[in-house]
Amino acid sequence: MKKLVVICTFLVGFSAFSFTEKDSISAFTFHRLEMMEDFDCDACGCSASGGSMGFSSMLNNNFVGVRYFKQSYTSRDGIFANSPWIDENFNTIQAWARIPVTEKIQISALVPYHFHERQLTAGTQSIEGLGDITIMGLYTIYETQKDSTVFSHKLNIGGGVKLPTGKFKETNNLGTINQSFQLGTGSWDFPLVTEYVIKHNNLGLNTTLNYIIKTENSKNYQYGDQFNYAGTFFYLFDINNFQIVPQAGLAGEVYQTNKQHNLDLPNTAGDILFGKFGVEAGKDRFSIGINAMLPIQQNLSNGNMEANYRWSINLNYTL
Repeated sequence: MKKLVVICTFLVGFSAFSFTEKDSISAFTFHRLEMMEDFDCDACGCSASGGSMGFSSMLNNNFVGVRYFKQSYTSRDGIFANSPWIDENFNTIQAWARIPVTEKIQISALVPYHFHERQLTAGTQSIEGLGDITIMGLYTIYETQKDSTVFSHKLNIGGGVKLPTGKFKETNNLGTINQSFQLGTGSWDFPLVTEYVIKHNNLGLNTTLNYIIKTENSKNYQYGDQFNYAGTFFYLFDINNFQIVPQAGLAGEVYQTNKQHNLDLPNTAGDILFGKFGVEAGKDRFSIGINAMLPIQQNLSNGNMEANYRWSINLNYTL
């Protein structure tokens, strides 16, 4: 019940600030929201909330929505070579919105609520609460006229801030490999993003490059900066005003070493490459999407942590 109240409060707040009229051409566009999803932290150097899952949403620019996503990991319960392997599950309910300010400027917001669990040898450990809120500003620096060329192009850049609204507890990191079992980083972090979309008729390719600058928190702990990249092909089927958009691609994440008291912490850097696929369907003002990611190659925490899978489901309403 508490989670439902939190989500409803976020959605009402977003709706109150959304004033731009619905797109007169279509309730759905090929404007990807993938860049938004890269700033709620990640698995290897933040608060384990699925930051660069790279799932796409073929939505109108004006929307409010709710998304649930889950991440599964296996890591060592301890810092020694013979420490046992344990299962870790990270769950997030996220309210999100995108609000156009002008023709070329949009404001985006992500508000996560986490409930994570891991099976330690000493018993089950669980944490629950509000995560780090992210606010982004996005600007379209180039866009071709849709009717003037065989291929259309769009290039967006943006930046923002991730607020330390999620709780960071030092005890959650003691003696464990996964330093991301947290509700938040406890730090002010700053994402920088670029997105390029090329389309031909109903077929398109979206590519993103994102970099997150992470600062030291009040506990003298600093997660390493993070680089995300992704490329996704998508295709629109429009049948009697019912849209179906399958998509598939690759996504990667690179994490720098964490620091404490300005000293490097061993086994905290890493990189991973995912294959991703999904489908989204929409009619009138509503859309629903289901997406999944599976690791292709990974080296997390010097081989002491493994990502198993990620998946998500989202429900959005076009304003």
